[in-house]
Amino acid sequence: MINQAKEKAIEVLEHCAKPTGFYASGLPGGYEATWARDSMICSLGASLVGKRFQSPFKESIELLSKNQSDLGQIPNAVGSYNTDRKSDVTFNSIDSSLWYLIGHQVYAKGYKNQSLLKKYKKNIEKALLWLQYQDPNEDKLLAQQPTMDWEDAFPHKYGHVINTQALYYGSLKMYGKTKEAEHIKKVVNGEIEKYLALYDPTLGYYLPWNWKNHDGDREQEEWFDTLGNLLAIVTGLATPEIANSILQYIAKEEINKPFPCKAIWPPMKPGDKEWHSYFEKCDAREPFAYLNGGVWPFIGGFYVASLVKAKRYAKAKQELERLAGANRTGKTMKWEFNEWLHGKSGKPGENSAPYQAWSAGAYLFAAECVSRKSIPYFS
Repeated sequence: MINQAKEKAIEVLEHCAKPTGFYASGLPGGYEATWARDSMICSLGASLVGKRFQSPFKESIELLSKNQSDLGQIPNAVGSYNTDRKSDVTFNSIDSSLWYLIGHQVYAKGYKNQSLLKKYKKNIEKALLWLQYQDPNEDKLLAQQPTMDWEDAFPHKYGHVINTQALYYGSLKMYGKTKEAEHIKKVVNGEIEKYLALYDPTLGYYLPWNWKNHDGDREQEEWFDTLGNLLAIVTGLATPEIANSILQYIAKEEINKPFPCKAIWPPMKPGDKEWHSYFEKCDAREPFAYLNGGVWPFIGGFYVASLVKAKRYAKAKQELERLAGANRTGKTMKWEFNEWLHGKSGKPGENSAPYQAWSAGAYLFAAECVSRKSIPYFS
């Protein structure tokens, strides 16, 4: 099923590839726009199947570059996918700039082509400068407001967020800023300035976020952010010891079941201290649905990659097979590559969009990690 899933993933990406770049979803009525994170995540895998997707990858970078803000922020999305929005260009996202920076390096390495790095050198410098200013604490870590990354409706996190620090670390390494990257690694892992650490050795994983410390009472939460912890492994932010601890926690709590992987653990419910009233407005209002413990196959791709990073090759191949099973699941047909599945039943969510670019691209990326026994681009 692994090879069949690769063929089907390529078919999905062919539907998502448009003249202006990769749409987040390849079917009418889905996410008909180019998202920075979605297009760059799907390109991790799309760039590993020859040159067939070089053009939409290139056009995605071009589109994002041309719509960069005057201050240097990369758009969250470009496209008229939602008539309620006042503009075809939306911002208010910190990880879009980070994925844009990573995307440039992936394009250059994947196609052995430096043209976009040269053409958009000033845009890259502006994006890096904009990110530098997202540091109100002057501690060299990025800080953000709530719902400013891929979890844009749920849960509520702010300040120093593990997902963001992992991407920032990976970006800085890719651009040769080794000193800055290693400082972040030492801080986040608690080797220096322990009061800023995100890794909690008692829990055995990274906190999803933390912020100010009020005489020993720190603003923070302790639920498990799956993508953030996996990105820490893939980018190398996590030490081998921390990586193994995270993977053991995922196995112990069965976060990789019914398919890899649930977005958070444990799911939240009204009355929990982490609950906010606006959660009732989205699909996450129900445990095991959407971002609230639902299964997101694109996260499963980073789970497989993390297992490869930890040299758990047999387990990685096993989980790749299960990830293929997740992508094979559908509401109206097989091989829908859905956005998310229910965290208990494993069935596609009622409002889950099929033919998701990042579900397909992350699968191809994971398959190549298993095949190579190494992580492309993040070595």
